[in-house]
Amino acid sequence: MAAPPVQPVPTAAAAAAAVNGDAFRLGFVGAGNLAFASFGACLLQTNAHVVDDSDVIVISVKPQIVKQVLLQLRPRLSEKKLLVSIAAGIKMQDLQDWSGQRRIIRVMPNTPSAVGQAASVMCLGEMATQDDENRVRKLFSAIGKVWTAEEKYFDAVTGLSGSGPAYIFLAIEAMADGGVAAGLPRDLALGLASQTVLGAATMVSQTGKHPGQLKDQVTSPAGTTIAGIQELEKGAFRGTLISAVVAAAKRCRELS
Repeated sequence: MAAPPVQPVPTAAAAAAAVNGDAFRLGFVGAGNLAFASFGACLLQTNAHVVDDSDVIVISVKPQIVKQVLLQLRPRLSEKKLLVSIAAGIKMQDLQDWSGQRRIIRVMPNTPSAVGQAASVMCLGEMATQDDENRVRKLFSAIGKVWTAEEKYFDAVTGLSGSGPAYIFLAIEAMADGGVAAGLPRDLALGLASQTVLGAATMVSQTGKHPGQLKDQVTSPAGTTIAGIQELEKGAFRGTLISAVVAAAKRCRELS
């Protein structure tokens, strides 16, 4: 990848991609987590080469250098090419102003993309088409699930799915600690905690049932589960999670 005037920019790559028969040239400016070697990507010498050789250009550099990169690429961009940004916190208006383009889709995936379980949300720029949306949806569906929403919801998306994995990591760690406190070996406790969270999430996703309904199915009268839930309620478990999402969304608004 080319080195901009002020600071170096990560490696650029391009690859041929095809989703459901829709073949196109896919380029990454910045070798982020989505630029997998399994795509058969080839490294190119400059960002300009990536733009010239790609139909869809994914901007995956650090947020603090997005402006620099887009200003550098602006002379080579055109509405014939679809620009996709996965840079956290960079709003559509800024992307449009810096690139001079309106055919843009902004996507916000989260860290479980590394294991093919991302929760990604996208919003469309002024000139992005239905075909563009379908193409990007299929592309990001390869690493998880995708939703479309208006950009005004993106701060809340950050508070929930963007920061959410950290909340769940804390919950898994705490559940494992509880297992150790109850007498389990550490490795068994951690394995049970992580698999239990995975299984519960899968049930919500696949059954379509409300989490409260699934919770009630586990909670027998005067049983073990209700005793544990009572302790969680004493500690304001649900209220604390709600506050965490709201606080993260608020902080995102402050930073953007």
